[in-house]
Amino acid sequence: MPRKTKQNDITSPALLAKVNQGNMRLKRDFLDYLRSIQRSPKTIAGYCNDLDIVLVWNLLYNGDKDFIKISKRDWAAFQSWLINENGNSPARVRRLKAAISSLSNYIANILDDEEEFKDFRPVIRKIENPAMQQVRKKTVWSDEALEALLEKLTQTGQYEKACALALGMYSGRRKAELARFRVSDFDKENLVCAGALYKTREPIQTKGFGMGKYIHCYTLAKKFQPYFDKWMEERKRLGIQSEWLLPSPTEPDKQVGETTLNSWANTFSRLSGGEFYWHSLRHFFTTLLSKSGLPDNVIQEIVGWESADMVRVYKDISAEEQISQYFGEDGEIRSDTGKSLSEL
Repeated sequence: MPRKTKQNDITSPALLAKVNQGNMRLKRDFLDYLRSIQRSPKTIAGYCNDLDIVLVWNLLYNGDKDFIKISKRDWAAFQSWLINENGNSPARVRRLKAAISSLSNYIANILDDEEEFKDFRPVIRKIENPAMQQVRKKTVWSDEALEALLEKLTQTGQYEKACALALGMYSGRRKAELARFRVSDFDKENLVCAGALYKTREPIQTKGFGMGKYIHCYTLAKKFQPYFDKWMEERKRLGIQSEWLLPSPTEPDKQVGETTLNSWANTFSRLSGGEFYWHSLRHFFTTLLSKSGLPDNVIQEIVGWESADMVRVYKDISAEEQISQYFGEDGEIRSDTGKSLSEL
């Protein structure tokens, strides 16, 4: 299921209507600016939600000050309120502060030629961030647990769900990206690396600056193929015609939606007995590649990260387990340190 996050329950249309209108105009102008530089709608919606929280807090607890007059002492009080009264995680606090910082930078860099704002200086960065702490337990999947889940799904005829789960397991793509795969991405001519990987025919939009970046995405062919084939047989039986691998259940010419994927995640949690969320498969895929002996820089290229540092973040392998891959049972250093892609 989607992991539960501390929800915003401070804002409401009635409270937002009472917020200092100068502050609301700053927010609207800032969001319009983000649209003009082609930030993604999801990013803009996130800024809007975060700034609503900031401005309503300012209304209720800080005298509804003009944004440009909010002091370092005020921002320190805001951070304390988030942590100690509103129960937000350190990561959530950092995100809210990032929204404040972005709006502050907009004022300092774009509005500096207006008399009202010419002396404004961003101060939120002066407030030290709270220490990062993991507040939600991460789900680490074993091969056996996910394979058992795949078997349950196929035995009960839930072939589309099994295909979606296998795609997440063997491509490591994010939830939104899974919906962007086409059936044609798994044509035989898209096999690369001696048939080890499917490479998408066209680049797929992924998370990134602005409207996101577009990259070719890879899927482990041998492991994914059985679940793809079963889903294709089921589609043919049901008469489903769609370019999308995972089409909307009500509008086949469109991709499956987030609501449906979240519903499937709930099903996977119930069937597996674990807390399933799609992003956990990104960790599983990275770990699978690493346990197979692929170097971090190769994994980086397969997943599409800009830095191999991300591999170390996502692979769920202890230092001792990783080191042991390079030694045989006799204690000697192994000359063969892993499998080839074609063996996966």
